[in-house]
Amino acid sequence: MKTTKIIGMILLIVGIFSTFIGAQKISENSAKIKALGIELDVSNEKEQNEGVVYIIGGIILLLSGAYTIGKK
Repeated sequence: MKTTKIIGMILLIVGIFSTFIGAQKISENSAKIKALGIELDVSNEKEQNEGVVYIIGGIILLLSGAYTIGKK
């Protein structure tokens, strides 16, 4: 197996992991509380923004890994 294929696989694995971690960060830090007819948004925007960065980085890694594996 060529070195570029191994690097491509590593990029794919890290990209999947990063995207998963980003999705977890976003879902864990968003919450709404409804009390007495009033809905309050008690989300942590800093952690949500960090999750978005993880997802974007993961997508970039996935695309670069797929490109690396696919090129001849």
